[in-house]
Amino acid sequence: MVVNVAAFIASLDGAAPAPDLNAPLRGLWWAAKGDWDRAHKIVQDDSGREAAWVHAYLHRVEGDLGNAGYWYRQAGRPAAKDSLEAEWERMVSALLGDGKA
Repeated sequence: MVVNVAAFIASLDGAAPAPDLNAPLRGLWWAAKGDWDRAHKIVQDDSGREAAWVHAYLHRVEGDLGNAGYWYRQAGRPAAKDSLEAEWERMVSALLGDGKA
């Protein structure tokens, strides 16, 4: 069971995410592994605000800031201004209930 950011990061050594992770966290897991397409498919199929937030991040990763902006709005969040790495860690922390969004 992944309970904090350190455990989530340690889980990246595995071949697949922990089975108890929700779709947004699975998306961030695959994004960290470099599998953008798989991450995108996971969050694209989820209609929740948390998935929309990850969806925004993924479009920011690919450089499609217009599409990212749409998904940030769907998530009810401002567009991120920090580095991709900082945003990823902030999202993992927030989605694990480990920190602030």
